[in-house]
Amino acid sequence: MLEFQRFSYDVLVIGAGGAGLRAAIEAAARGIKVGVVCKSLLGKAHTVMAEGGIAAALANVDDRDNWRVHFADTMRGGQYLNDWRMAELHAKEAPECVHELEAWGALFDRTIDGRILQRNFGGHRYPRLAHVGDRTGLEMIRTLQDHGIHTGMEVHMECTVLSLLLDSGRIAGACGYDREKGLFYLWQAKAVVLATGGIGRAFKITSNSWEYTGDGHALAYRVGAELKDMEFVQFHPTGMVWPISVRGILVTEGVRGEGGVLRNKEGRRFMFDEIPDLYKHQTADNEEEGWRYTQGDKNARRPPELLTRDHVARCINREVKAGRGTPHGGVFLDIAWINERMPKSAEHIKRKLPSMYHQFKQLADLDITKEPMEVGPTTHYVMGGVSVDGETQMSSVPGLFAAGEVAAGLHGANRLGGNSLSDLLVFGRRAGRYAADFAKDNGSVTSDESQLQAVLTAALKPFDYGSTGENPYQVQYDLQESMQDLVGIVRTESEMERALGIIEQLAARADRVGIPGHRQYNNGWHTALDLPNLLTVSEAITRAALFRKESRGAQFREDFPDKDPDWGKCNIVVKRGADGAMSVEKRLVQALPDELKAVIEEMR
Repeated sequence: MLEFQRFSYDVLVIGAGGAGLRAAIEAAARGIKVGVVCKSLLGKAHTVMAEGGIAAALANVDDRDNWRVHFADTMRGGQYLNDWRMAELHAKEAPECVHELEAWGALFDRTIDGRILQRNFGGHRYPRLAHVGDRTGLEMIRTLQDHGIHTGMEVHMECTVLSLLLDSGRIAGACGYDREKGLFYLWQAKAVVLATGGIGRAFKITSNSWEYTGDGHALAYRVGAELKDMEFVQFHPTGMVWPISVRGILVTEGVRGEGGVLRNKEGRRFMFDEIPDLYKHQTADNEEEGWRYTQGDKNARRPPELLTRDHVARCINREVKAGRGTPHGGVFLDIAWINERMPKSAEHIKRKLPSMYHQFKQLADLDITKEPMEVGPTTHYVMGGVSVDGETQMSSVPGLFAAGEVAAGLHGANRLGGNSLSDLLVFGRRAGRYAADFAKDNGSVTSDESQLQAVLTAALKPFDYGSTGENPYQVQYDLQESMQDLVGIVRTESEMERALGIIEQLAARADRVGIPGHRQYNNGWHTALDLPNLLTVSEAITRAALFRKESRGAQFREDFPDKDPDWGKCNIVVKRGADGAMSVEKRLVQALPDELKAVIEEMR
């Protein structure tokens, strides 16, 4: 019988990014025992890569902003497939969460009179993003970590969760292993909060870090939770395209918020060519007006570079396919041009965008104060995830909660930039609160020893094949290439059907992967154990995208290029059938209450 170390908690939080830390802080504040498991080191979560800011209607820069405008912007950006209650709570509670972060020590940029400064971002009507230069996510993690470690939470770093555990249909904890030592762990818990982030490593070109292998999505799916909106994968318009070694690394939307413009190889600002009807009345139709907007002119409309990410990414893709791209297959993002409009522009750019300046200088030997950047779409975020209750963040599995990118609902068909960080704070706090309440209201749980042994036996299977088995790195690479080419920005039925066939073949190969050596410091073993999760989320994305026969938000079907009003009333839900096969079904979007319908009409 395989041995494992045992730990017992009231609430177990899986993930130590913004959502996980905020959930753990909230749960611990309610006087219960909290454990946190993270795949990397504490403080190294992918949240640090969120650069532009936290969306919250503080109205510090433009007094016309309020929660109603933020709510309407979020719903419009999500093509009205959002969970309206989550969008309402998010818009109302985000300002309080930002002030809470400030009280815990976050050092935001300031207005002249000392209030938190806010910047423009795509899809937001007014300057709404509270920021710390272009390093906002890093400041958030530092603040939450410093505050959280004093709450008494126990942190298990560099550990991977292999399976969630059930006791008579409710969550009973999780089991996994220490990535450094290879030891197996059991974390018994009355409630579990998933805060594991996204799925970007299923694609070849991504801004996501190595941890983003769809762990939380797959863990929840395997114990019976529903996944929703999985077809909606956001391709951020601006990732680095050169050098090839850094292809996909994020270039913050803050560059465009500070006046950066997109040009094709001919030097033309192509974003003026196509402005969606939904946004025409809010979007500048000339360069002069767009510039005035970025400089705070309340009478100006935003430039088309600040349209929603799905639209900007498709426009860039169009220019490249038409042969109007840059030498390395992207377009030019130019912030240096503002020296025509602003004295001492180089100092201004370095002050506003310090990380971007250093990133391009060090990685591409390019000075963004003098030269344009080459950028292109990169897999960035998944709007889909675990279907949760809007109030409590609990899934359909009792005791299993989810918050942040692993949870679905807030963003609908497309996320607005900056809404991710406020999502982490608002719903991390709610998940922690209601998970603690669930743990207090429900009795202890027991673990099924046979289930545990089965999980651990499966985890060691790659060592049985040794060096004669399939190479896990090659299987992962083949999956990433297939998803990038066949289920990427532009989709067709024939290509996605091919992708499903390839995923099935890769699943068979993944079942035969072999690893030489032992369990200590074995990155090949880690990769082998990530594969089932990557394959699960890839299949879910592909099946949902095939099922939605229209183009909406982040989903663009070349064979169904228009929106279908009937599909605009439905979310797609993916779940595991009794036979173990993946099933896909439509589910009607919950109708808006009359008072929120009135808000949307008022803000059109």
